[in-house]
This record gives sequence, C-alpha cells and structure tokens, in this order.
Amino acid sequence: MSNGPKKKLTQKLKKTLPVTGPQAPSLYELMQWYCLTTNTHGCRRIVVSKGRLRKWIWIVLTLIAVALIFWQCALLLMSFYSVSVSITVNYQKLTFPAVTICNMNPYKYSRIQQYVSGLETQTVQALKEIYGFSEESSARRRRDVESLPDVRTPEHDYLSQIQLFVVKSVHGDEVDTEEILTRKRSRMSARVDHRSTETSPGNMVGYKLCNPNNSSDCTIFTFSSAINAIQEWYRLHYMDILSKIPMEEKIAMGYSADELLINCFFDGKPCDARNFTLFHHSLYGNCYTFNDAQQDQLVESSMGGAESGLNVVIYIDEDEYNPYLVTAAGAKIIVHDQADFPFIEESGTEIETAMETSLGMLLTNSTKLSSPYSDCTIDGSDVPVQNLYNKNYTYQICLYSCFQKQMVETCGCAHYDQPLPDGAKYCNNDEFPGWIYCYFKLHKRFVQEELGCQSTCRETCSFKEWTFTRSVARWPSKNSEDWTLRVLSWELGSKLEKTLTKNDLANLNIFYQDLNLRTIAESPSSSLPNLLANFGGQLGLWMSCSMVCVLEIVEIFLIDSFWVVLREQWEKFRKWLKNGQQEEDAEQRPQTITGRDNPCLTEEDPPTFNSALQLPHAAEVPRTPPPLYRSLHIRSDFIEQPTNFHNEIEIEQM
Repeated sequence: MSNGPKKKLTQKLKKTLPVTGPQAPSLYELMQWYCLTTNTHGCRRIVVSKGRLRKWIWIVLTLIAVALIFWQCALLLMSFYSVSVSITVNYQKLTFPAVTICNMNPYKYSRIQQYVSGLETQTVQALKEIYGFSEESSARRRRDVESLPDVRTPEHDYLSQIQLFVVKSVHGDEVDTEEILTRKRSRMSARVDHRSTETSPGNMVGYKLCNPNNSSDCTIFTFSSAINAIQEWYRLHYMDILSKIPMEEKIAMGYSADELLINCFFDGKPCDARNFTLFHHSLYGNCYTFNDAQQDQLVESSMGGAESGLNVVIYIDEDEYNPYLVTAAGAKIIVHDQADFPFIEESGTEIETAMETSLGMLLTNSTKLSSPYSDCTIDGSDVPVQNLYNKNYTYQICLYSCFQKQMVETCGCAHYDQPLPDGAKYCNNDEFPGWIYCYFKLHKRFVQEELGCQSTCRETCSFKEWTFTRSVARWPSKNSEDWTLRVLSWELGSKLEKTLTKNDLANLNIFYQDLNLRTIAESPSSSLPNLLANFGGQLGLWMSCSMVCVLEIVEIFLIDSFWVVLREQWEKFRKWLKNGQQEEDAEQRPQTITGRDNPCLTEEDPPTFNSALQLPHAAEVPRTPPPLYRSLHIRSDFIEQPTNFHNEIEIEQM
C-alpha cells in the first residue's frame, strides 16, 4: 500500500516533467531534475508540493536553512582561529639567567679626558654664559677644568658645529633667538621641535641643526630645561668622538672586571672575574655578564631564596664620573636569557650606591601559536630584516636592525648606538658632516612609523620573562660601615689609590623567590577534525544532507549549469550564423522567371507539412459508375426471364 501511491506519483512526475539530468536543455529543467533526485528534502518538497502557497513556503524555509548553515559555519570557522590559554606551574631546578652589570659611567674620566678636553672647555663656557656657572669647589675638579686647553680649531669648534641658542620667542616658524657666546639676537625661519614640556619663551634652550645641502632646511630643538639641552648637545658630540676611537682603546679606558666587581658569591660559593664575560656597550662601556652562554657550563639554582642567588659588591668609583655625560651615580643591570641581547639602556634596572638592592625573580615561559592563529615568528627567518646583533631574534632587535639599515641607506653611515653593518662606517662629523640632522629627521619618521619597520617586524612566538620584587636597605649600616670599608679596602690593596667610602659601593642580591616555573601556552580552541564534524552537524541539522550532497551541489550549480548555459549560447550562435549565411545566399541567388505554380507554394514560402494540409481542395470530377458485376454471372439457358437493363442500372446507381 505504501509503494503503490509512491510509484504512481513517480511515474506521473516522469511523464509531466522533462527529467533529463545534466543533459537537460535548459537550467530550469536541470534544477527540476536536481530537486527530484537530491537527498535534501527541502529542495524536493519545492517541486512535489501541490499548490503555489506550499511551494513558496518550502522555498522560504529552504533559504532560511541555507542562511543558518552559512551563519553557523562562519562562527565555527572564526572560532577555529581562536586560541585557549593554559597556565601550568611546575616545581623544578631552574637555570640561573644571565645577569649583565654595567657602571653608569662608561669610561674613566682621567683616561678619556684627552679626547673630550675641547668639548669640556666649550661646555663650561656655555654654562657660564647662560647661568654664570663657576667651577666646582673640589680641588681636583678645579685643576682638571683649569687645565683644559681652549681648543677652537674648526674641527673642534663644537659650539659652531651645533649652535646653542636661548629661545626668546616663537611665532609659528619664526623664532627669535640669542646666541650664547656672542649674545647676538636674530630671527630665523626654522621648524621648532620641542623635546620636553613646553614652557614660556625666554627660558628655553636649544640647538639648531640644518641640512648641509639646503641651508633653508633647519630645525631648532628646544628643551624646557637647560640641563637636558646641555646633556643632549654634549652627548651628540661625545658619540662623534667615540666613533673615531679604536675598540681596543675604548676597552682599556673602561673598568676591568676586577675593578668593577669587588666581591662575588653564588649559591653560597665564591665567584670571581672568570665567571663573567666582557660585553662592550656603546653607551655604558665595559659591561660584564654572569652565567653567559660563552661559559663552559651554565649554573642552576638548587632552591629559592637569597642564600641561593647571586651576591655582588660593585665598585662605582664616583670620582671618575664624567660630569656632563651622566648626572646619576650607580650601576645598571639587566636580567636576560643567555641567547638574548641585553638592551641595558631601554630595559635595565638602576642600582643605588650605599644601598643593598635585593631582586627576587619569578620566571614565566610564554609560548604563542604561529600562523594562522597569530602573526608571530618562531626564529625570525621569515622576517625580511637582517639581524645585526648576532643573537636570537627578538622584536626589539628587528626594530633596531631595520632602523640601522635605513640609516645607512639614507644618511650614508651607521649610528653609533647600534652594531655596524657590513661595509658601513659609523657616523662622524668629519666624513659625514650632515649626519646628525639626517639622523633626527629619520628618527622622527621611525617614531611616526613611516619607515615600515613596525609593520615588517613581528613578535617572537616564545620568550622568557622575569618579573622582580625589589627591596632596598641602607648598606653598610652606620655601625658596620667602619670595619666593612676597611676590610674591602685592604682586600683590594694596590688596586685602589684611596680609601673606600660607602658612596663608592653598591651591593646587589638577585635570586629566585621560588623554583616554580610558570608556563603560559596557547593551544587551538578547535582542531580540524572537530571543525569538519561541526560542519557536518550543521548540514545534517538544517538541510538533512552530508558532504556528498555538498559535492553534488558543487557539481550541479557550478559544472552542469555552466555547460547548460554554454550549450544554450552555442545553439543561439549557430542559429545566428546559419541565418546570416541564408541571407547571404538569398542575396547572391540570380533572379528567374517564375512559372504558374500553386499560389500557396511559392519560393518565398516553401511548402511544409502544415502548409500542405492547408492547400485548397481540387475541383470534384464525375465518377465512373461501377461495373455491373451481375452481368458477369453465367445465366442458365433453361431459365428464361425478361431482362430490363434500365432498371438494373438504376438500382446499382442507388
């Protein structure tokens, strides 16, 4: 009973619908065939439903189901690229990080003084003109200043190379200035770049930089404090001087490991200069790294606490400080991984003199997923920027390497703060007189992200991070100061030419608070098999179809529909071409005399089957009477009957 009506319905549909499959002559018939043969019930109900209202209801329901599928699949696809973060804590032995220690004064003043004597003289002279500055009360400092020669040769006339001004007023690009040495006032057209918080004109000090190839292209850099102005001006010339000094001589002018590190203990065991590796920094001179990768074996912390960490007494030697380069006294340290470059200037921590500074560390190891979940890089090999630091790739290394490359291409020389690229020279005023102005303009573009370095460089996918808990205490204490300093002075012996004071020393303790390794790791929120399974669930829920149905839809709507449309267009083209040829043949055919033919059958309208049926009927012709079949019969000679031929003819005709 169930198969009977179904078979009748199928046979009826086959009779009424031209079901020809992919070979259907039109898209309409192809869609009808698809709706009848597909397993998606909604499409089939559109065709077999009786009544226009039901058909439209099923069309709307089917479209809603398709829209829901697309919406849900889009949400699943977006969730596929999301990550979940897991945090785990493991207690284990931890490798002690690399600790780089630098004196904030890069070079001993007594040794570098011969190179900066002219700069020192003009700095003192500028301070006198601005503030009525007088020499220090210290006898040694006063002798040093008085002994400085007044070098004013063109190559050492630093105030002329970078002019210092007192800014009286600013009117847009018009600036009223007063030269420091000559007290000459002038109004100049130049851009004003405020390097500090702007104050009222008359109290601002700045310097002027111009493009050597274009005297009208100038910028005045102003500072709200003359301290900042003098230090920046001094530092520009200081880097120019250092760029001309050989590396071996710069190392000799700095502090040796035995001079910088007076006392050292790690995990309760003594250590010395052999446990430290020299690292020369462009601004901080000789720095020393404990537990560096160059050591034979990296040390580990067996347990947490100050007793298992690193304890170092640092000799600051404040009397050898350059008075105009740095205004703070102390040491600067940075904790980093053995394979990372120590960016001391940006990420370092200052250590005070006459203080004991304790840094408790916590280690966090973070790991991110790379493409397609994020834009991080594993080792930087896929970043188109050359690593100039000979260390593991980091985002900061990439930025500085990118800027140094742009510096060499734009200004023709490399900046002294970053490593030197192959084939390049460090900038100096003798070989590259316009490098300072070029550097400031390029650095401004770099900060404004116009060089493309920020968009080119990418974060690393894994990194270590040490967080600190800092505490300080006075060291040495008042009661222990006398004997502590005497013992340290006795231990140093001939290395020192004076008795130590507490302002010459800084005590550093750095240790793990605990040995818990915190790991932050990203993992995909959904795997590819789960994504495909969710896609299948959505298809089955809303359309009762599977992946085979999806392939069927692709075949029908993309492949078969394309060929049906192509076939229709080809037939139209053939008809158009055939009609064009027939018109050409009719124009080229010679005219002939037409005969007397049937008016319905002419050359303009050739006869067809239908026209033949419409031809006029021929005129009726009189029929010949049928023969008298009875006359052919054999009559009997024995029967004699009269014969009336006229009557028989009439009967036959009737």
